[in-house]
Amino acid sequence: MRGVRYVTDEEGNRVAVLLDLEQWADVWEDFQDVLVAREREGEPSKSLASFDAELRKDGLIGD
Repeated sequence: MRGVRYVTDEEGNRVAVLLDLEQWADVWEDFQDVLVAREREGEPSKSLASFDAELRKDGLIGD
């Protein structure tokens, strides 16, 4: 596969992959988004309306 290279250990097992980011940037961004989402699972969240109200109260956005 063009733009993909594997890193192997001493026994020839694939342990990592190198991606040509010019060629695979969109795929990498999607993969990274999934990793971030999984990392944040279980974190507390709030509704958009609640977040909007908080920003308005703090004067960070206007009407």
